[in-house]
Amino acid sequence: MKFVDEAYIDISAGDGGAGCVSFRHEKYKEFGGPNGGDGGRGGHVFAVADPNLNTLVDFRFSRRHDAKRGEHGMGSDMFGAAGDDITLKMPVGTIITDAETGEVLFELLTPGEVITIAKGGDGGFGNMRFKSAINRAPRQKTPGWPGEKRNLKLELKVLADVGLLGMPNAGKSTLISAISNARPRIADYPFTTLHPNLGVVRVGPEQSFVVADLPGLIEGASEGAGLGHLFLRHLQRTRLLLHVVDMAPFDEGVDIVAQAKAIVNELKKYDPKLYNKPRWLVLNKLDMIPLEEREALVKDFVKRFKFKGPVFQISALTREGCEPLIKIIYQHVKAQQKAEQTPEAVDQRFAPDTE
Repeated sequence: MKFVDEAYIDISAGDGGAGCVSFRHEKYKEFGGPNGGDGGRGGHVFAVADPNLNTLVDFRFSRRHDAKRGEHGMGSDMFGAAGDDITLKMPVGTIITDAETGEVLFELLTPGEVITIAKGGDGGFGNMRFKSAINRAPRQKTPGWPGEKRNLKLELKVLADVGLLGMPNAGKSTLISAISNARPRIADYPFTTLHPNLGVVRVGPEQSFVVADLPGLIEGASEGAGLGHLFLRHLQRTRLLLHVVDMAPFDEGVDIVAQAKAIVNELKKYDPKLYNKPRWLVLNKLDMIPLEEREALVKDFVKRFKFKGPVFQISALTREGCEPLIKIIYQHVKAQQKAEQTPEAVDQRFAPDTE
């Protein structure tokens, strides 16, 4: 299925029902009094984060969503029924933005989370609401209030702990298939990956993390060249970036250091916060380099690239070096998760005495 991570929808909550003007007409009751009921509330529009969804494709084909209006009030003290609510299921990680102003309204980050994105209008008052000691037979009523109407932009940012970035054909898809159960399309030509792939990497019992494989980047991606710029947003929620480098490119005349620097520059142009995320260097396809040449080639690359962070040497095809890599990644992700958890506030009356 094609990965769809952006959609526009029009939503409309239900209008409230109008109030009713009515009077009792019963035998032997000359002055029955007003008995017009209120109108019913219009239906709300809810959004729920569904962990079983991973695309916004449904909203490409169903753009308009209207909740039911409330029923009008009736005589005999009968209030109108509330309009039916509607619930829109969206993937976890969806950002809901006002399409006209660009303001971010909601973010669905927790599975099962329910939010109200448009409120239905309240029902109008019937004439029984206006009865008083000096107005025994009121003929006033009010119409229902209109429901909220919005034009929304839905944007999906995948929730992954680790993101893979690199040039096309760097071996990112092979790597994610080697360390997880994801089975992306793999071929010996560039731009094989056309949409993000998510994989769960199992390190041990109750120990796992999520990795995202994105389409390869090329120079000029931040300005729209290639495919990768469409999906750079998915790296913004990751805790760690793995820069995968092809150490044995098809074209021997290619400068792999210049390509790696171009990727880093694209990150910096696209989003400085993304550029400043923890980034590790993963040198791939070392199985294609003779053992006696590997060490010198790796040292030369790191020296010219001027990289100061962790460097890992792997072969995604033979899985050489993959097991130590995923263990270190899990430790890093776990440490960041603990650091992000805010400590609970302690009542000073019960705080331990440190003196």
